[in-house]
Amino acid sequence: MTQVEESTGTPPARQRSPLSGWLGVVALALGTFTVVTSEMLPVGLLTPMGESLRVSEGVAGLTLTITGLVAAVSSPVLVSMLGRTDRRMALCALVAVLVIGNLGAAWAPNFGIMVVARILVGIGMGGVWAIAAGLAVRLVPAKSVGPATSLVFSGIAVASVLGVPAGTYLGAAAGWRSAFLAAAGLGLVVLVAAAVLLPRLPAERAIPLGGVMGLFGNAQVRTGLIVVGFVVTGHFAAYTYIRPVLEDVSGVGAGMIGTLLLVYGVAGVAGNFLAGAGAARSPRRTLLVISAVMAATVIALPWLGGSVALATVLMAVWGLSYGGVSVSTQTWILLASPDAREAASSLFVGVFNGAIALGALIGGLAADGIGITAVMWVGGALAVGALVTTTVGRSPTPAVGA
Repeated sequence: MTQVEESTGTPPARQRSPLSGWLGVVALALGTFTVVTSEMLPVGLLTPMGESLRVSEGVAGLTLTITGLVAAVSSPVLVSMLGRTDRRMALCALVAVLVIGNLGAAWAPNFGIMVVARILVGIGMGGVWAIAAGLAVRLVPAKSVGPATSLVFSGIAVASVLGVPAGTYLGAAAGWRSAFLAAAGLGLVVLVAAAVLLPRLPAERAIPLGGVMGLFGNAQVRTGLIVVGFVVTGHFAAYTYIRPVLEDVSGVGAGMIGTLLLVYGVAGVAGNFLAGAGAARSPRRTLLVISAVMAATVIALPWLGGSVALATVLMAVWGLSYGGVSVSTQTWILLASPDAREAASSLFVGVFNGAIALGALIGGLAADGIGITAVMWVGGALAVGALVTTTVGRSPTPAVGA
């Protein structure tokens, strides 16, 4: 046993029941799904939220910006502040903060209260995502670490592509506040699951904030983070405002919006697993394909989206490409920093969520200042930036042959 295990009595993963370890991994995957779904719920609810809170769609989009910005700042800071705190206890506390934030969003009588609620969601999300990303290795035998880690990350990817359409359908059926209530309920399920299914998880080591930020000196990590910045900012500059874009370009109603987002989501789940396999062989090649396809699709939507059939195809291709972003970029970062997984994950989460916030902000400025379809041009241009950076930057050595 390691020194930590000897002092705490916590057995290593290989001595625990394989089933109990995998149940813990499932709890982590459900946790990442819940926090990312909570973050992105406003995407499919902007129109009714804006009307209810009496703000423009661009201002309503700031609910995503605020959450992403708070998560970006809190993620590396929380990992450092937690020190040697048991990670199961930390996860449960952070999920509780998330639940309170979602309940506040569901109740919010005005935009000010909504902002406070979304700040709490950002704190919970940033901490849960950063901590969960590095725990799979401690729950399962060594031979199962790869699949277990992929399963934890799949919660992020599936939330990115299915959480929004689910919230949109629920919002259309029962009002936008019901979507936040459902997210709070799911958070309670995660809280119970984490408390029951996870073992004690003492911190392996304290991580000073300087150690986290020092990873910027790694050229491969730095390139990966720049790629994350471009592709995620571009995606959310466009996707945050996809509902009003589709309403304007295709003339579809709320029910059809939900269907188009579901098509996007199903394609995105497929994209997650396709990209996961590809990134293990070559993260650079996988991200080149993702960036190129996403750029072309986003730019084409305002031109070709007037046809509902073509809009459906474009949404499916967009989902297929973006569905692979989180697993591909996370694979890149972990390959580039195998000895600093939790620190690298917290930095990755910070940049990822900062990019979400920046994308929503840039998209809102473009939507209010130029016109709603301008968000698609901005998103496409930033995806091209990701393509260029992936091409010229330093990439890590693939885990499997290129």
